[in-house]
Amino acid sequence: MSLDLDTVTGKALRGVDPVDVYERPFKDVWTALSDDMSLDAAIARGEHRLETLVKTDLQLARTHTVREVAGDLPRFAYTVRVLQGEYDCAICIVASTQRYMKKDLAPIHPGCDCLVKAVTADYDPGQVIDEEKLQQIHDAVAAAVGQSDRGARAVDYRKILVANEHGEIGPVLGFAGQRFTGPDDIHLPT
Repeated sequence: MSLDLDTVTGKALRGVDPVDVYERPFKDVWTALSDDMSLDAAIARGEHRLETLVKTDLQLARTHTVREVAGDLPRFAYTVRVLQGEYDCAICIVASTQRYMKKDLAPIHPGCDCLVKAVTADYDPGQVIDEEKLQQIHDAVAAAVGQSDRGARAVDYRKILVANEHGEIGPVLGFAGQRFTGPDDIHLPT
C-alpha cells in the first residue's frame, strides 16, 4: 500500500489553498497595525496565528494519514486519541476516553496536538473506553467552574487545560494562559 501524499498535504487538509491559509498571519499583523496596535503586539498576534496554523496543519496531516492508512488495512477496527505535551485541554482528555471509527477521525480543535493510534479489536468496545477517566475530568471541570457538560458545550473545555505536572502538587486543572512553575524553572544560587 502506498500513501498518496496529495491526500494528506496541501489543499486536501483544509479544502483551501495553503497560500491563502499562510497569508492570514500577515493579514493579522497588518490589521493590528491599522488598529494602532504596537508593532511588537501586532507581530505577537501574527506569530500566534502562524503557530496555531502550523500546529493544526500538522495535526490534520496526522489524522488524514492515519485515516488513509488505516482505511486500507481492515485489521484496524477503530482509532483512539493519545494525549501528549505538557498541557492537554479538557476536551482532548474527554476525547482520549472515546473510540472513533476510522472514517470519523478529525482534530478536536485548532492547535490540537493529540496523537492518533489505530487499534485492532475482536469486538467494538463501545463509544466510551475509559469511563473512570471520563468521569474524573467532568468532576474536575465541575469543581473548577461550577458545572460540567458531557457534550463539552456549556463549558468551553478547550479553554480548560490540565497541566500534566505542577512543580509541587502534581497534575492540576488550569485555564488557558495559566502556567505553573516547575522544577526546571527554579534556579538555585550556586
